[in-house]
Amino acid sequence: MTSLSSLGHDERSARTVLSLVAAPNDPSTGRLVGRVGAVELLRLADADGAVPGLDQIAAAVWRERLHTVSSADTLATQMATFERQGLRVLIPGEKDWPVALNDLGARTPYALWTCGETALLATPLADRITLTGARASTAYGDHMAIELASDLALSGRVVVAGGAYGIEAVAHQSVLATGGRTIAVLAGGVDRAYPAGHADLFARIEQQGLLVSEVAPGVAPTRQRFLDRGRIMAALSSTTVIVEAGARSGSLRVADEAVELGRSVGAVPGPVTSAASYGSNILIQDRRARLLTGSEDVLRLADEDKSNDHNAELSRAFRIAAACDRRSPDSRGL
Repeated sequence: MTSLSSLGHDERSARTVLSLVAAPNDPSTGRLVGRVGAVELLRLADADGAVPGLDQIAAAVWRERLHTVSSADTLATQMATFERQGLRVLIPGEKDWPVALNDLGARTPYALWTCGETALLATPLADRITLTGARASTAYGDHMAIELASDLALSGRVVVAGGAYGIEAVAHQSVLATGGRTIAVLAGGVDRAYPAGHADLFARIEQQGLLVSEVAPGVAPTRQRFLDRGRIMAALSSTTVIVEAGARSGSLRVADEAVELGRSVGAVPGPVTSAASYGSNILIQDRRARLLTGSEDVLRLADEDKSNDHNAELSRAFRIAAACDRRSPDSRGL
């Protein structure tokens, strides 16, 4: 019988296997892959010995979770099928891997499945802006999403969203209409159109942008996977914009993730009488989001991030230079 470790002969294939068997955003797996690498992790999963960082009971539970998804023989067949279909996998360190995702630490995706222009993931962080909001958007919310997404696309920014009904769909459609580039971060496999009513939209995004997911092709979205993908939407961009959100909107989770990462967050205010804007207004009131009245405000916020990133790099360069100057003359040639 095929073992998991026999499928992961190098880091790329091992991370691909992980994306098939391990739950996304699992801290135990994330810490372990960061500590020993994916190849060694699969060997540990097949073995009976100790697992670094886990006690005996936790290690047994962890191993059982990895082995109950599919048999290794089934996984081997799936991997061969995906390769024939031309589905691309990216792992950390590869060309086009978005290094911004590494800010997630142990919550960094094991791999990304993609369809479309992966080079969009390698653009400068400040050039990617996430737009999200309510699924049950109002005419006001749709109007603002159209205005913001269109202007951002025309300014050369890449708009990131989640492909859901409402604000996100309007944002994607507006970018495509202007000839811009957009990334859809999906909660299910990149080959599964969810919602089904967006099959044509996703096909257009694949041609004019990028579909990306941390879960394998064929995997159905679940509530937890929608929550998990929020961290990716936040980490991919320098700035997250909440266009319209009610008190219980899932987009508020994306804002929370962005704040946690130290990314900029902005929100479009709405009528105080509108339940659809309650979440957005509270973000502004609590000073967790900058008040945004139009695309100029969004671009200004994103450009501040670009300036801050540049200043941070300069500061780092100056610190390195100063450290070199403090070294003794005899050591400077080493």
